Amino acid sequence: MEWSYETAEELVAALRAGAVTSVELTDEAIARIERDDEVINAICVRDFDRARAAAREADRARARGEDRPLLGVPVTVKESYNVAGLATTWGMPPHRDHLPAEDAVQVSRVKAAGAVVLGKTNVPLGLQDIQSFNNIYGTTTNPWDPARTPGGSSGGSAAALASGFGALSIGSDIAGSLRTPAHFCGVYAHKPTLGLAAARGMVPPAEPALPVDLDLAVVGPMARSARDLTLLLDVMAGPDPLTHGVAHRLALPPARHERLRDFRVLVLDEHPLIATGSAVRAGVNRVADALVDGGARVRRHSSLLPELTEAATLYMQLLISGSVARFPTDSYEQLQIRAAGLSADDRSLDAVRLRAMVSSHRDWMVANNRRELHRHGWRQLFAEFDAVVCPITPTPAFPHDHHPNPLERRIDIDGVEYPYLDQLVWAGLATMPGLPATAVPAGRSPEGLPVGVQLIGPMFEDRTPLRLAELLERETGGFTAPAGAVNARPGR
Repeated sequence: MEWSYETAEELVAALRAGAVTSVELTDEAIARIERDDEVINAICVRDFDRARAAAREADRARARGEDRPLLGVPVTVKESYNVAGLATTWGMPPHRDHLPAEDAVQVSRVKAAGAVVLGKTNVPLGLQDIQSFNNIYGTTTNPWDPARTPGGSSGGSAAALASGFGALSIGSDIAGSLRTPAHFCGVYAHKPTLGLAAARGMVPPAEPALPVDLDLAVVGPMARSARDLTLLLDVMAGPDPLTHGVAHRLALPPARHERLRDFRVLVLDEHPLIATGSAVRAGVNRVADALVDGGARVRRHSSLLPELTEAATLYMQLLISGSVARFPTDSYEQLQIRAAGLSADDRSLDAVRLRAMVSSHRDWMVANNRRELHRHGWRQLFAEFDAVVCPITPTPAFPHDHHPNPLERRIDIDGVEYPYLDQLVWAGLATMPGLPATAVPAGRSPEGLPVGVQLIGPMFEDRTPLRLAELLERETGGFTAPAGAVNARPGR
C-alpha cells in the first residue's frame, strides 16, 4: 500500500494497529522525495540518516507500549526553524554555514510528540516574499504547475505536503506565509492567535534564540486535512517554558458549534483597495454555497466589520516598520528623502509602505492604538458571527517573478495590474489584530489551479475556525493531489 497521501491521523491509526511501521513510512517518504523533488525543490535540507534512526526508535518505543500524538509520523520543518546540526540560513548566503546547536522550541515539541523529521523546506530570502526562492537553495515550484510559485514564505512546506513528502509541516506567518502557500498548493494551514504558540528558535541566523513577544508573526501547522491541523496545533500550542517556568499547554475553549447549521458566518469577497479575481471569487462562493446548503446563517455585509481600508493601512504600517528596522543607516537616510517627497494627499498603499519605512516610534504607537480599536471592533463582530470567510490573496498561484525589487513587481488580476505587495491586504485582515485564521481548499480555477479561502475566528478561539474547516471539508472535498501525482488515492 502507498501511504504518502494518507493524513497524519490515518497514519497514527495504522501505526497503532500494526499495519505499518515508522521505518516503512519513513523509507517510503524518502524514496518519494528522492524521486520527485528534483523538479519541486521543496526539501532544501535533507536529514535522512537521522530520520531513519528516529523512525527505528519510534518503532521500538511503540513496541514498549508507548503512544504519543505523532509517534512515528514523518514530517517536515520550515528552513527558518533552528534544528540542531542542520543549516538555518533563511536563504541568506552569508549564513549558509550557520548550524544551530539547539532545536527551536516547536521542533522540540514535534520531536517529543514522536514525529520523524525528514528535513527542512525552502523559503524566500529572509522570509520576505510571497514566493520561495533564494541564492542558496534555488526556486521551489508549484506541484500543480512548475512554472508557478508555491507561495511564500512557507512555500516549501506547502509544496512538500502537496507532493506527499510527509504528512505534516510547521511554518510561520506574518503576511500570509502559512495561508498563501496553502491556498496556492491546495493544502490546509492554520495561523494561530498571536502569542498562542511559542516561537523561540524561529529566528534569523544572526540573532540569539531567545523568547520574544512578536508583534504580528506567529508559528503554526500545515497539513492535508483540517483534523490534522488540530492534531498538530495541540502539539504546538503553549507558552515558552523559559518565560513561564514549565512547558504547559493552554486550555483553548472548545469550538462554538459542532454542526454546520449552527454557525453564523460573514462572507466577504470584495476589498476597497484591490480587485478579487474571478477564480478566487468563485472559490469564496463555493464555500458560501456549502455553508448555506448545510444550514448555516450566512451574511454578505455587516456594519460591525472594521473598516477595511484603515485595516489595510494599519497592517502595512505595522508590518513594514518592523521589517525595515534593521536597515543600514545609509539606506534609511535615502528612504527618508523619498518619503519626504511624497504628496500629503497620496494615501496609496505604496505611499503607506514608504512612510512606514521611516516611521518613528510615536507613529508606531499611534498605529498600535488604532489597532486596539480594530480589535475591539472584531470582538463586537464576533458577538454576532462565529467566523468570517474571505480570500487569502486575489488570485491563484502566479508565475515565478524574480524581479529583484518587489516594489516594482505587479500582480495580474483578470488582466489588470496592481502593485505586487497590495495582494497582502487580505492576509493582513487577520494578522493585524492577531486573529486565528484557517486556510482551506475551495476547489480549482478554470486552469486547474488550487484556490483556497481563509476562515477567520475570534481571538484565542482557534478551535472554532478549525471545526468549521472540518465541517466544510466534508462538503467541499478538501485536499486533492496534483494531477500526475504518483499513487495518490482517489479524492486525495
